[in-house]
Amino acid sequence: MNLALPLAAVAEHTAISPLLIIPFGLLLLLIATMPLSPAKVKHFWEHNYHFVALGLAAFVAVFYFLKIPGGGTEIVHTAKEYFSFIVLIGSLFVVAGGIHIKTSGEATPLQNVVFLLIGGVLANFVGTTGASMVLIRPFIRMNKIRISAFHIVFFIFVVSNVGGALTPIGDPPLFLGYLRGVPFFWLPEKVIPQWLVTMGLIVAAFFVFDLRSFKRMPKKLQQEVAKDDTWRFEGGINVLFLLVIIGAVFVEKVPFLREAIMIGAAVASYFLTPKNVHAENSFNFGPIKEVAFLFAGIFMTMMPALGYIDQHGKEFNVKQPIQYYFASGSLSSVLDNAPTYATFLRLAEATAQAEHPADFADAKTEPEVVKVLLAKPEYALLVIAVSLGSVFFGAMTYIGNGPNFMVKSIAESAGVKVPSFFGYIFKYSLPILFPILALGAWLFL
Repeated sequence: MNLALPLAAVAEHTAISPLLIIPFGLLLLLIATMPLSPAKVKHFWEHNYHFVALGLAAFVAVFYFLKIPGGGTEIVHTAKEYFSFIVLIGSLFVVAGGIHIKTSGEATPLQNVVFLLIGGVLANFVGTTGASMVLIRPFIRMNKIRISAFHIVFFIFVVSNVGGALTPIGDPPLFLGYLRGVPFFWLPEKVIPQWLVTMGLIVAAFFVFDLRSFKRMPKKLQQEVAKDDTWRFEGGINVLFLLVIIGAVFVEKVPFLREAIMIGAAVASYFLTPKNVHAENSFNFGPIKEVAFLFAGIFMTMMPALGYIDQHGKEFNVKQPIQYYFASGSLSSVLDNAPTYATFLRLAEATAQAEHPADFADAKTEPEVVKVLLAKPEYALLVIAVSLGSVFFGAMTYIGNGPNFMVKSIAESAGVKVPSFFGYIFKYSLPILFPILALGAWLFL
């Protein structure tokens, strides 16, 4: 499926007013704040968010279609990109919901570390949302005697965010990059060392917390831990469907064939998965429904922001990789990391084109610009910085990445006392995660 769009197709004709960015900013602000609002306001949002998202999207789309030359072309391109994006996220969500891991016994700190590392690797193949939904309940059960807030927080750090930084399947921002021209295996070839260091430091910090927790248990109980250590895997047919979805990512020549394969795999998974597996996972379409509506609004309202960056990106004076890393990371912490990635990738493109226009003279579409960008080491580093900043910093708050709040809700429903919004930030992410992410930037960027 060719998603190539002539760059600056709109910008060549009409200046983008910053006022057009207001719907985009408003939608992201509502997504960030409404879940934390008083009960009545939160209730209203939960029952009306789809109207808000689609209303803002329609406002921008109608304005583009009627007032901006070439706007219709960009609307079509954006709709195609959204369709590819939501089909991947949705199919992974459905298939992961058909996999259930049963476990008994109590885990040791070392077993917990291994479990988190496996979860982090798995996130690159089933997505951070899929891995989180499959693994959070077994993780709670295997620590049922001493489950604490830090278990949930570090699970969010590793499985719901940092782990999925290697492949386009791992986290939504990276799939956006893939759709815009970043080759599937380009990023892992560049960031394996930083990923390993970051993951290693996070799980090492977790091990310190967990070992202290383990040693507080009575000696007799410590000796009995993990003796009754049994595991059972249910929904094995969905492994096949996961492989089908992963293979479909590489189908590009035939329009919409990739998406058709993914949808077919998801439908087959839903009807072939035993009902008891879905029941054990408390599977329902609520979370993916919310993602679908909100991202429909995000994709459409994001068009003016990207167009404005095309026209004015060189004025921002953001040129160093470390600036891109922390800038994209800061926004990913409080906004959704997928639009943050798209915005800063476009900024990198605009900056590179403004400084070396001759290098991009033959690049007429965004994939062609990205190809030139990745070929030059100094600009390739900007893409690396945006990719890692967007993914890693999604773990800084509950609202930085979609799975974070899902994990929090599941843990609370299981009776786990999790940190408040600000408790999460000031007790865990700022004093523990942020120094690790900053060290990684200092070492590698």
